[in-house]
Amino acid sequence: MAQFILRRVGFIAILLVMVSIISFVIIQLPPGDWLSSYVSALRTQGAQINDSVIEGLRVQYCLDQPPVQQYFTWVTNIVLHGDYGFSFSYGRPVGELLAERLPWTLLISILSIALTYALAIPIGIYSATHQYSSRDYLFTFIGFFGLSMPGFLLALILMYLAYKYFGLSVTGLFSPKYMGEPMSWDKFVDILGHLPIPVLIISLSGTAGLIRVLRGTLLDEIRRPYVDTARAKGLKERTLLYRYPVRIAINPLISTVGWLLPSVFSGQTIISIVLNLPTVGLLLYEALRAQDTYLAGSIVMILALLTLIGTLLSDILLAVVDPRIRIEES
Repeated sequence: MAQFILRRVGFIAILLVMVSIISFVIIQLPPGDWLSSYVSALRTQGAQINDSVIEGLRVQYCLDQPPVQQYFTWVTNIVLHGDYGFSFSYGRPVGELLAERLPWTLLISILSIALTYALAIPIGIYSATHQYSSRDYLFTFIGFFGLSMPGFLLALILMYLAYKYFGLSVTGLFSPKYMGEPMSWDKFVDILGHLPIPVLIISLSGTAGLIRVLRGTLLDEIRRPYVDTARAKGLKERTLLYRYPVRIAINPLISTVGWLLPSVFSGQTIISIVLNLPTVGLLLYEALRAQDTYLAGSIVMILALLTLIGTLLSDILLAVVDPRIRIEES
């Protein structure tokens, strides 16, 4: 197992280098750069900017350097100093922007993940052990509804219903009067009132998918001969279910850790845009639109790292949960 982990860590380092190069190149593929877009927007508004001022800004933001030099400067600062660069759009260090958005992103994502598993596991087990019952049909309908309904569309529907029938605004994480205010008890209570809608929307599609996966896998396992053998030996049905079939059927859910970590970091980007949530995913979207190279590249790098770490954790957890994987690994 130790050799396996060390080998995977080596692969992670190689893949991160490749991701950093590819992401940096792709972000710079559109014509121009952030400064060109910024100057164009100012001139559209009627502002007059001299070429000397533009050249000074280009030198100030190191945009006069060749792309290769910009890349190596950015990567070197990350590795040696933990400096992710400077955001042109916000005029602030990238690390500060991430530090501001990350707590809200973690709060929304962790609650959504907890709700996803808290609903998906018991419902999936119940549907598999009560196949073709009325509740199984109900959960199946809800599962297909959750899979087919885009999260952003559900967000728009709930926003409309909440405003029309209750006069409530469910966008954002707190009311406008608390914008820029330090944390207080009133602000905390206000945040709790805004959390249910985004948490419910983000968790719904994930819950629906996991229910279908767990139900199908568990149905396959409870029909295997080893279950009949254990039942014939007098093992209680509940004990048999959770000791053997559920432990094996849970494997696909454990393997989803690989994409849970990046989702915890970024949040659901499209839903964040619709609901105006201050998540890292929304920050990435704005950075890509503005060609904010260092901000967008840093977020993509962190997402790639979390994906690779999550995949490694999935493999380790599967080896711990399923003895057959440990035998094969040895």
